[in-house]
Amino acid sequence: MSEQGARRGQEDDWWRQLYGEEGGVGAGGGGAAGHPAGSGAAPAAGAPTGAGPADVGPAEASDTLDERVASVLRTVGPPGWGDRPPPQPTPADAPDRAAPAGDAPPDETPPRAAPTPPDEMPPRLESDRPAPPDETPPRPEPDRAAPAAPAPPDETPTPGPVPPGEPPARRVPSPPPPPSEPIPLKATGPGARPRDVARSAPPPPPPAPAVTYIGDRPPTYEAEPAALPAADPAALDELVPDTALEGAQYGSLTLRAASQRGDSARYRGDVRRDALLTARFGAGRHALILVAVATGRPAVEGAHRAARDACGWIGGAVGRSYTQLAEDIRADRRGDLKAGLQRLTDRSYGKLRARALERGGPPEQYTAALRCLLLSADPDCRTRVFFGVGAGGLFRLRDGAWTDLEPVATDHGTPAPTRATDAPARPGPGLPHGPGTAEYPARPEPFLFHAAFARPGDALLLCSAGLAEPLRQEPAFAAHLADRWSTPEPPGLVPFLATAQLRAKGHAKDRTAVAVWEA
Repeated sequence: MSEQGARRGQEDDWWRQLYGEEGGVGAGGGGAAGHPAGSGAAPAAGAPTGAGPADVGPAEASDTLDERVASVLRTVGPPGWGDRPPPQPTPADAPDRAAPAGDAPPDETPPRAAPTPPDEMPPRLESDRPAPPDETPPRPEPDRAAPAAPAPPDETPTPGPVPPGEPPARRVPSPPPPPSEPIPLKATGPGARPRDVARSAPPPPPPAPAVTYIGDRPPTYEAEPAALPAADPAALDELVPDTALEGAQYGSLTLRAASQRGDSARYRGDVRRDALLTARFGAGRHALILVAVATGRPAVEGAHRAARDACGWIGGAVGRSYTQLAEDIRADRRGDLKAGLQRLTDRSYGKLRARALERGGPPEQYTAALRCLLLSADPDCRTRVFFGVGAGGLFRLRDGAWTDLEPVATDHGTPAPTRATDAPARPGPGLPHGPGTAEYPARPEPFLFHAAFARPGDALLLCSAGLAEPLRQEPAFAAHLADRWSTPEPPGLVPFLATAQLRAKGHAKDRTAVAVWEA
């Protein structure tokens, strides 16, 4: 039978049940159910006429059209449709009436509902249509399987019962709860590693531990200062700091300078006897840079003052003649340079001798070893000039190897001749006069002079005796300094100081280092 024919049979059954065709009056009787016999009322439209079996006793519930419609709505609709509970079915029509959806077990298909008049049938839902044979029938809606859960206070409440014959109000669904945030999971496996990390080079090895001393065991004294020098309230300007650091860059040269107390002076609280002076005279290509290092006599009171005076006086003498000196350096007039610098050195030592007489002490004690470098700021000039008196060192680092450039002394205690006549120098404005002038030589040791042409990559080192001695006597010490200072780029101030203060057992004097790197 087709679907249309089955539907038509269901409608006919519904009309027969509604108007009592099977339970109406007998032949020749009056109208349909609900109208008394002989009243003359016409039967309802569509109701069949003729004889039928008599009604079997009174019904248990009122049999009106509204009750029938309400019964159908309660059967096929969601909970809440209809305003009265469905009547209890009789044993005769129990198989034909469907029980409410809430009474059906959740795992069984609910019974077939009674037919509804075509004119008053509720609109069909997509879920109520019979499924084709080859498709799976839709699952029953949750509203038919079980009563709905009570709505929370903040949601829209479920509407109340709807009067019969009116469509129910559509329930506004509550907004879904916000999705929970995903839990971050760490990807694993070979595909999870970034390409740049997987293809990167292995990490560099950790840096080697810093070398703080040379030898089988550390020196006797501690590496850090222990005691401060004693101070005079009336002469606080004479205090000398433990360490001095300086640096500069002009043209093709880079300058680094450091001076510090030795381990012995740091332990005993003695003042640093090494003095360091860096000064620039002039500007531009004509500027001249002077670096002076002086060391006072050991175990002599006021030795640091003598070293400071020696640096100050030679600096003043060079500053007053820097124009001629810079021109001689650019022109490489080495003979004129040696004569002029020897004369300036003698004047400075003459002032030291006069200062010793003023203090009432022997002049041989109020003196200092003096070593100086003159550097032209002209990028085209690579001539470096050294001069001085006393102990110390002058070295050149080239291709990772040290060369000792200490000049050979040519005279001892003789004043320098002038450039014009080669005659002994006459007293000038800076030389002392009076008793004791001829009794002591102008300088206690020979005058030293050396001029060298620097090549790119060279490093020139000027130092006091505290650094020159281990550099000459300890091969491991010299090798360590050469390794640290042979880098393509000059070291910074702090790395330079760290290398210059490398300790060696038996070498605890003050040390001063001045290094010039050529680009």
